[in-house]
Amino acid sequence: MHRQAARVLVPLVRAHARRPILLRGAVCKTRTHATISNSEQAVNATTRAEVTLKRFWKTVDIEKLNGGYAVTLDKRPLKTPGGKPLVIPPEKRLVAALVASEWENQETALKPHALPMTSLVSRAIDAFEQEPTRNEVRAQLLKYFETDTIFYHADAPVTLVKLQEEHWKPLLDWVQNTYGVEIQVSDSLLVPTQSSETIQKFEGVLNSLTPWEMAAMERATYASKSFIIGLALVKRRLDVDQAAQAAHVEVNSQIERWGEVEDTHDVDYHDMRRQLGSAACLLADY
Repeated sequence: MHRQAARVLVPLVRAHARRPILLRGAVCKTRTHATISNSEQAVNATTRAEVTLKRFWKTVDIEKLNGGYAVTLDKRPLKTPGGKPLVIPPEKRLVAALVASEWENQETALKPHALPMTSLVSRAIDAFEQEPTRNEVRAQLLKYFETDTIFYHADAPVTLVKLQEEHWKPLLDWVQNTYGVEIQVSDSLLVPTQSSETIQKFEGVLNSLTPWEMAAMERATYASKSFIIGLALVKRRLDVDQAAQAAHVEVNSQIERWGEVEDTHDVDYHDMRRQLGSAACLLADY
């Protein structure tokens, strides 16, 4: 599934690439973007980029560093906003290539919104190796679970009921069978109450995630506005297209009835799909 997500993103970055990314050595040839490593020259260059939002580097490479891969701008490795080396594990060569492509594709102006992989890698490194941050994010994600979008099922209109049955019911069946829990759903505005045992079960699931999985889970949940959809993406039950369609059930029902609002519905959908795609690619181990 994550290979499919990679195939979705890689052509996009290749289509606009200014020049090939050079991969050296053994490499195949929060919400903020990364900085350059801490030298006087790098700090000056970084400051200039932050102030002017202009591209100041000429070359983007991938090199071995500290047992993993580092993306370098003019031979200087990126650092996270927290000041840590942005070192990508050796099994995540695709992630390194995508991060490098993001920086290569920054043409004249620096566009932080066009660095979804960089921000996600930085989040995994800066935040989720620290237990206080993990606890805070875990609590926020469990709030999403308690009011999950897919727990609310309407009985009209017919188009919405059909989409709920197609995209949400299989997810509810999957999560109940996989984790041995009973999920309460509602057909009104009242919030369905989940048992304490069910909440504890998913707290344990979050505790078991690696920092990289936690970063992907956080982004997927916030992008889809659903804990269950985010979890299904992280656990490879859904691919990116399926997750995006499940998250867009209510909007798609409105579009079928009233039509699409140009430059609104389509823009929101593709932005969500981009966020979900970055989360899926972060989990790829190749």
